[in-house]
Amino acid sequence: MSKKTPQRMCVGCREMKEKQQLLRVVKSPEGEVSVDTTGKKSGRGAYLCRDSNCLKRANKSGALSRTFKTSVSESILETLSESIANISH
Repeated sequence: MSKKTPQRMCVGCREMKEKQQLLRVVKSPEGEVSVDTTGKKSGRGAYLCRDSNCLKRANKSGALSRTFKTSVSESILETLSESIANISH
């Protein structure tokens, strides 16, 4: 019997994908939004495809801000963009 792989929805393209294929962004209990490279940080998580188009789409639609119920700063968006760029190369 094979083990099921966890599925998560990308907040940019709204597609269900395997959790390992996605980048996790987390809002800590203190309210700090950051990229979660380990996937184990505590707090509210949102997932994004490792694709700059999904990040742009999520930012344009306000999906990250809505998910975290707070505004996501430009510095976080830049960090996400850099993380995606580093992963895809």
